[in-house]
Amino acid sequence: MVPKATKARFATLGSLFVLVGGLTVALAEQTQLPTTAEDFFQPGTQPLPDGFQAFEASSLTCAGCHKFDDDDNPDVITSPYITWAGSMMAQSARDPVWQAAVTIANQDAAGAGEYCIRCHAPMGWGSGRSTSGNVDDLWDPDDTDGVACGFCHRMVDPVFSAENPAQDEDILQSLVDAGTYPDPASPGNGRFIFDPIDDRRGPLDDISVNMHGAAQIWHSPHHSESSTCAPCHDLGNPVFTWNESTEKYEFNAVDEAHPDQNTYHMFPEQRTYSEWANSEYATTGVAFPDGRFGGDGHPDGVMKSCQDCHMPKTHGANCSFWYLPDIGARDDIDVHGFAGGNTWVIGAVHDLWDPIYTGLTDDVVNMSMQRTVDMLAAASDMDVVQDNDQLDIRVTNWSGHKLPTGMPEGRRMWLNVQFLDSAGITVEELGSYNWQNASLDESSTQVWEAKLGVSQTIADATGIAEGESFHLVLCDEIIKDNRIPPVGFTNAAFDAIHANSVGEIYVDGQHWSDAAFVIPDGATQAVVTLYFQTTTREMMEFLRDANVTDDKGQIAWDAYVARGMSPPVIMDSTTLDLEPTKGIPGDINEDGEVAVDDLLILLSQWGSCIGCSGDLDGNDSVGVDDLLLLLSNFG
Repeated sequence: MVPKATKARFATLGSLFVLVGGLTVALAEQTQLPTTAEDFFQPGTQPLPDGFQAFEASSLTCAGCHKFDDDDNPDVITSPYITWAGSMMAQSARDPVWQAAVTIANQDAAGAGEYCIRCHAPMGWGSGRSTSGNVDDLWDPDDTDGVACGFCHRMVDPVFSAENPAQDEDILQSLVDAGTYPDPASPGNGRFIFDPIDDRRGPLDDISVNMHGAAQIWHSPHHSESSTCAPCHDLGNPVFTWNESTEKYEFNAVDEAHPDQNTYHMFPEQRTYSEWANSEYATTGVAFPDGRFGGDGHPDGVMKSCQDCHMPKTHGANCSFWYLPDIGARDDIDVHGFAGGNTWVIGAVHDLWDPIYTGLTDDVVNMSMQRTVDMLAAASDMDVVQDNDQLDIRVTNWSGHKLPTGMPEGRRMWLNVQFLDSAGITVEELGSYNWQNASLDESSTQVWEAKLGVSQTIADATGIAEGESFHLVLCDEIIKDNRIPPVGFTNAAFDAIHANSVGEIYVDGQHWSDAAFVIPDGATQAVVTLYFQTTTREMMEFLRDANVTDDKGQIAWDAYVARGMSPPVIMDSTTLDLEPTKGIPGDINEDGEVAVDDLLILLSQWGSCIGCSGDLDGNDSVGVDDLLLLLSNFG
């Protein structure tokens, strides 16, 4: 249960702006929240820790040994640098959509950008170059490497065990002594721990040759555990706290850290890690005999960790010196592609940035996009059956989290249903998408998505409209969340992490969603397609139009247009030949409606009547049940 907010820690927005109104900044017709860096403070390793040794200046330093041409070595694939360069992890700070969103976050709440930067440019953040929260003040320029080699391989397990490097115990103790140790039971929000010195960690325990100079190489089981992903894939907005008595998220006192630093008490921006942690993947694991996840090098095909799906194992090498006896190729190489649900931004980064810095080529971009399409196709199954004059569709979630998951702005999936006649001409289309202007007919189909909103209280204080909103930092309400839960879902578990559905009911154990469509007259075939889209037009228009500070919104919009406006990709598709329908139950004379004439026919056949048209339930008798069925469709 979430504790009641105390008067000492809360201030109503009305009194808040009376007290600190002089600090607010007018942004067009909007008022900026007068937050400070303290409002966004999070535990974990802080920038420039004692004894800090600089991160590798650039991941290009790593390319010398970890980038090799696969074409020259057909038996050795998956160069870590090449696959990493094609990931959104590598390009997280160069992402034009993210950069535009940071500008608006800073417009909405002073200093909010620093909270975003810690995960998207962690080396710059850890090096103390993000205090302004403005990305333009951050670049070193190699901070743009995003979630880079030098950062991930210095991460430390927040829970010490004897299998971890011995010095990790002292690193954790230093955080405890400083009062900044992050509670593992409250994950996310960029609460990572990294080694102050440049020692490297990884999942392999049989590395016999260290070719990294003075940097030590340590075995770290943590790098094979989902908890490695938790810091940046579970986010709660720390300027809000859930008030159990009012059942609302309320604004905290300004210039103070969150009252209890429990991410589950903060407004949920995304809960991807916690969705996984409360799924069957995190306990027994889920087996896939069809091999859709895990890669050809996975030992048993049972998916448990984030890495199992997003870093599939295969035959290959980690090092360009793979041909040496003490290094060699392996059958359990983790592909560093980190495929997820971003289908187009990697191409936009390639368009905007010099490939010398990004490591992106046309081939790398195309391979990255294909990995994403393959991941999305594997994430679901779709079953389509005909039930008389109705088409029943079930979409089953096989991912380890909600489908779709991640940040809610723009991500969605939907059903497109085309009914065709015997000549192949479209009789009716539901969920149609206009590929020219990127607009979707949502009203006619099933769309799975999450939508956030702004309460009247926040609207009054800031001047933005109440209701559904893309102002992420200001959102304090969940308007809709009908995304499909994962295997092992329970309402109690998802309630506890404030991740349950809104506007949809899923029963315990349900990891699928059903939709039904009426088959129109004349249809002989149905073509059903499940589409996924990374970014909606509405989201990109918001980033373009709400920006009153710089040109990053326009840059993002132009990149979006140049890349086809986030074209939807197919997750599943099937074609079903339709059987002739029986028509409307009770339409005995088959004139398209159930009316008095049908009632008179039924009554004229009352009683035992084999093969009679009024025998609607097929029991060789016309009686009360037939009459009730007719009346239920009358008119």
